[in-house]
Amino acid sequence: MFFPFTAYAQENYVSKVWVADQGNGTYRNPIIYADYSDPDAIRVDNDYYMTASSFNCIPGLPILHSKDLVNWSIIGSAMPYTLDDIAPGTIETPQHGNRVWAPSIRYHDGEFYIYWGDPDQGIFMTKAKDIKGPWCKPILVEASKGFIDTTPLWDDDGHVYLVHAMAGSRAGLKSVICVAELNAEGTAVIKPSRIVFDGHEGNETCEGPKFYKRNGYYYIFTPAGGVSTGWQLVLRSKSAYGPYEQKIVLRQGKTAVNGPHQGAWVTTQTGEDWFIHFQDVGPKGRILHLEPMKWVKDWPVIGEDKDGDGCGQPVSVYRKPNVGNTYPICTPQESDEFSTNDLGPQWQWQANYNPRWIYCNGSDGYIRLYSYQVCKDYKSLWDVPNLLLQKMPANEFTVTMKLKFQPSDKIQGERTGLVVMGMNYGVLSIEKTKEGLVLSQNECKDADKGATEKRNAELKLKQDELFLRVVVTKDNKATFSYSYDNKKFESLGSAFNIREGKWIGAKIGTFCTRNVTNNDGGWAQIDWFRITKE
Repeated sequence: MFFPFTAYAQENYVSKVWVADQGNGTYRNPIIYADYSDPDAIRVDNDYYMTASSFNCIPGLPILHSKDLVNWSIIGSAMPYTLDDIAPGTIETPQHGNRVWAPSIRYHDGEFYIYWGDPDQGIFMTKAKDIKGPWCKPILVEASKGFIDTTPLWDDDGHVYLVHAMAGSRAGLKSVICVAELNAEGTAVIKPSRIVFDGHEGNETCEGPKFYKRNGYYYIFTPAGGVSTGWQLVLRSKSAYGPYEQKIVLRQGKTAVNGPHQGAWVTTQTGEDWFIHFQDVGPKGRILHLEPMKWVKDWPVIGEDKDGDGCGQPVSVYRKPNVGNTYPICTPQESDEFSTNDLGPQWQWQANYNPRWIYCNGSDGYIRLYSYQVCKDYKSLWDVPNLLLQKMPANEFTVTMKLKFQPSDKIQGERTGLVVMGMNYGVLSIEKTKEGLVLSQNECKDADKGATEKRNAELKLKQDELFLRVVVTKDNKATFSYSYDNKKFESLGSAFNIREGKWIGAKIGTFCTRNVTNNDGGWAQIDWFRITKE
């Protein structure tokens, strides 16, 4: 089961494949080499909290915690179980690329708020008095199609504003930024959206706006120019509705950080300003960078401004933020020994959680995935809701899992394995057949377009317990191998080119399925799932 915020005991987790904190008072970018698209962050007293897009994945709206903006842990989710509240009837249908887009997190009058846009249904909000929850049932702030990337602003005079962008695929219009007014509770739009900025001339694809106020100016931080090719734009006005001046404050410059994109301005306890943003690195997703920020003549300058023109470029290594104290190194959780009765917060399903999928036995240190029937129009694992996946954690790494497969002796076609999942995917699969257990390495190109798997190699297994491994390289290739003793690994099949998912990076994990209708089946028992350099 998924109980939110069971992760506080794991805040000292340290990755074996990517650590940003250099241990000498500096950090390297990215601060998180994992797919946290469209991040937003806040400081409350001495704690920093961050959320990001989760699209169709559950738990949704991940929440990460930090004490210093460099070292982060996943502490849970504001949407731990289901998207049913906003999309009835889709419990077992993966909604790839839909649902939860570009959230913002804010703290106002003793409560935490998260707003997001569902591109097909409207603007939603959830809130909680404690970051640990419970979070309220999602509230539909405004029913709309194509309103996305929402951020509220509680003004000094009691007005509450909401900035948002538009998705051209749904709204029929993009490259504009809009402002609406909310009621005092922030639960409903009371004055309709008004376009306050048109980016069609020179700032196409402006999106992901964040709303702030400083020194009497309203600021909208909005990236433009495209996810992998753009820059960070800032708009400034004395009125929430404009007119807005504009200035580019961060772009790639002479660095390798393409399209520094969409993020959050945070001020530390000591008065320093910092900016968190993402960079799109293709199959491995949208990874997070931290940039120094300063104010010059009421304009922000982000990153290093070596020529003094007011537009910075990303830093690669920099001194850590001054937060008044030092804290231990930690990173978002990855490997899992399954030693508790709750899944680690790094795991997500491809659709709403179903309690028939999993049993967690923390006392004996394993999880059991029960075989679950695939949908009637099944073509590939792209259609399967009970994939148990997590984000890729670095530019290169190795995953090894210990697995025991116990299919039913009454049916055939049950299947489990280790998968690298995206719009193309590769899988090392164990299947119950007439001849017994067969291990195969398969791949599926263009799974998002309805393609089916191709089998590259297979062999009959000698036993039902084995170790599966995948090696992921810097150039986005994956190769699979297996072992009976976790010492000698044999390659199987061929390398395949990893491809990202729909608006997300490729993910890694496991599954257990069957292709027949009956009232019971077998299971895959997983003792551990480890991510290492080799």
